[in-house]
Amino acid sequence: MDRQPLLAYQHQTLQGPPSSLLNYLYAAHFLARWGARMWEFSVGLYMVSVWPDSLLLAAIYGAVESASTALFGPIIGGWVDRLTYVKVLQLWLVTQNLSFIIAGGAVIALLVFSSLKFTNLVAFIALVILTNISGAVGVLSTLAGTILIEREWLVVISTGHPPGLLTDMNSVIRRIDLTCKLVAPVITGFIISFLSLKASAMALALWTSISVWVEYWLFMSVYKGIPALGESSLRRISKVSSSNVEESISASQERNSSIANDGENSAATGKSSVSTVIEWISKVPYIDAWRVYLQQDVVLPGVALALLYFTVLSFGTLMTAVLEWEGIPAFIIGIARGISASIGIAATVVYPMLQSRILTLRTGLWSVWSQWICLLLCVASIWVKNSHLSAYMLMGGVAISRLGLWMFDLSVIQQMQDLVPESDRCIVGGVQNSLQSILDLMAYVMGILISNPQDFWKLNLMSFGAVTLAAFLYTCYLYRIRKHLFHFDKLIPLVQWL
Repeated sequence: MDRQPLLAYQHQTLQGPPSSLLNYLYAAHFLARWGARMWEFSVGLYMVSVWPDSLLLAAIYGAVESASTALFGPIIGGWVDRLTYVKVLQLWLVTQNLSFIIAGGAVIALLVFSSLKFTNLVAFIALVILTNISGAVGVLSTLAGTILIEREWLVVISTGHPPGLLTDMNSVIRRIDLTCKLVAPVITGFIISFLSLKASAMALALWTSISVWVEYWLFMSVYKGIPALGESSLRRISKVSSSNVEESISASQERNSSIANDGENSAATGKSSVSTVIEWISKVPYIDAWRVYLQQDVVLPGVALALLYFTVLSFGTLMTAVLEWEGIPAFIIGIARGISASIGIAATVVYPMLQSRILTLRTGLWSVWSQWICLLLCVASIWVKNSHLSAYMLMGGVAISRLGLWMFDLSVIQQMQDLVPESDRCIVGGVQNSLQSILDLMAYVMGILISNPQDFWKLNLMSFGAVTLAAFLYTCYLYRIRKHLFHFDKLIPLVQWL
């Protein structure tokens, strides 16, 4: 009687997890990302509408969001690592959706009472602060969910199965995110254009209120249906408990040793105090998280990926503003943004095929350098005299570079999933997102310092320089691991044939 469940489990291990449970996981991820992408697109329009003819409120919100992730990302990673999967799931979904509901309500109040900044400045500032704080909390909770699903669940689910399963799941998860990034702004834009901004904010609040229950049910169905997730969660808790016990014993021993050695000379005591302070600082959650990150073998690929966020060569606020200043129609910018997102989605299809042939490391190498080559078109646009032609070259270079960007992103994430120990995955994921947000924030700061659209070429070169540095860092990493970059013995017959 006991052999049948064991045989069934072994058969499931060989065949992979049930496709229905994977579909539940993808559907829940889609619902969560859709709400986040709706808010990400809408908030800039809300801020501009609240304070017309100025990007001040939008810039402040972007800075607050990036700074919050930069500051609290490592702490979020450590927090996810210490709690059970179910507890993280509950806190993530409740916090994210409640934050967007509160932020949506604050925005509705700002839009309905549009004269508030003249009649009651204190109330106006309070609502703006509430919107910024709620949005930042929502982004942080979304980060917790990203770490849980991408850094933990996908790895645990794929353990014991063929390596291609993790690659395929990573690609599908990224494809879902990019699809939401493409379609959610379109739907939201229709609501704003044909109804109103207030209707958009109400739709966002309604969506988050309803979808949270469906998301929780879907995620819990996956958790209960795949035993490995429950087992991994129990291991994490036992690890944290044993670690706490060891720290308590160590602290007690240190106190006893301190009492026993109380009569020793002052020089030794001073040295011990300095060591104690250094040890205490190293155990501060934020600093300890960075220490863990810097000890990983994949730190160079992580830094290289983060450098790609130090850029204005994307269809973000700064580049969009410059394109409008150049006289490019809004619908053209929208089409270019859609093409860019579509190419990003294509990357999630190309990546598994390329990775299966040249493996993860070399896929990353070809991806980052292909992005560098595509961005040469953006650099060439600087010297084009015709402003419209220059703008089209800029949009074209950015759009086609998305293929290399997202393939490199998938490559680095998979390397972290494969090489980072289970005990450090969440912490490393939090620090990685924090590092990316720091460089994203630096790009905002550079945009503030170089705010004249005529000087956008400087930001263009700065962004290209960051991609160049990222490509060289990853190349050095690959050479250090493999001791070579190309198989010249395979290239020689090709050259001879040509």
